[in-house]
Amino acid sequence: MPFDAASQPLSLPRWRSLKAEEGDGWLSLTLEGRPLILVRLAPGDTLQVHVQNLCSERPQQAVWAACYWLLSREPARQRLVVHLSERLPEALASGLLLATEQSGVYLCERALFWQLSQPWLGASAGGVYPQQMQLSNGKRHPRRAPKPRGEVYRRFDARLGAWVSLRTLEIDQDLERFNRWQNNPRVEQFWQEAGSLDQHREYLSKLEADPHALTLIGCFDDQPFAYFEAYWAKEDRIAPFYSADDYDRGIHMLVGEEAHRGPHKVASWMSALVHYLFLDDPRTQRVVAEPRADNGKMIGYMHDQCFHCDKEFDFPHKRAALMILGRERFFERCKLV
Repeated sequence: MPFDAASQPLSLPRWRSLKAEEGDGWLSLTLEGRPLILVRLAPGDTLQVHVQNLCSERPQQAVWAACYWLLSREPARQRLVVHLSERLPEALASGLLLATEQSGVYLCERALFWQLSQPWLGASAGGVYPQQMQLSNGKRHPRRAPKPRGEVYRRFDARLGAWVSLRTLEIDQDLERFNRWQNNPRVEQFWQEAGSLDQHREYLSKLEADPHALTLIGCFDDQPFAYFEAYWAKEDRIAPFYSADDYDRGIHMLVGEEAHRGPHKVASWMSALVHYLFLDDPRTQRVVAEPRADNGKMIGYMHDQCFHCDKEFDFPHKRAALMILGRERFFERCKLV
């Protein structure tokens, strides 16, 4: 499985190989052929993970890798009990491990593990942007951080055996692709944005200049297949239709390449998109969407990812379903692997 807990995942060639050997009650992980961690596994109500050998150069990354491997292999597993002879302050400070009343015994909670920003966000991970309220177009909302550029998220999806990643849209690079996707009759039926290259350049330029919207390209193994718009709900047209919090994010979704349609692909990219938005700002408590109410297939996919339909309502141009996914629900029930 490709992974490097130490380097920052800017592009595929920078990732190295995490490999596992398993026997009856033990797991050994190596990184580029070098021993990383050896653990003894004892089943029970909660899997007991006894650390036998630990790489002294990168102990926290080694424990992270073991937790990642064991949680990814069993999506229903909610926690691990980690027995560790040495104390790892960084692992405790980050939330990777939780101390217990028993010395040398720690918990790794699935719902906390997937909220750690590294290595999924890579170089794009930063601190929380300070809050200052402002008014724009009569709406009071927090000042938004400058938009990122380049790749913002990358994760290896073990079910697909492929990288799923998100990067920001670059108009000169992506305009023709965006134009082709929007003029696909299947896409046009729901987006209603078919048009010329000039029209789409204007459309994307307006979004690029809009601080409340972020345009993203979804990729499998670095091959673009989808277009996403992420927006801050408080400043969006959706805000009057529900009680939008200051850091709620919303999404618009478009799969442009026919080869990447289907429920197994949707489960991968939708969970990645929502994961990114919750990691991007820990103050984000909800991700919302407003697909057309008659788009039963997309609504069904969103239900599969733990969204719920709060209500139907009327935009000027469509009857919409308000789909909501809370942060707590996502991380407690997420099927990330």
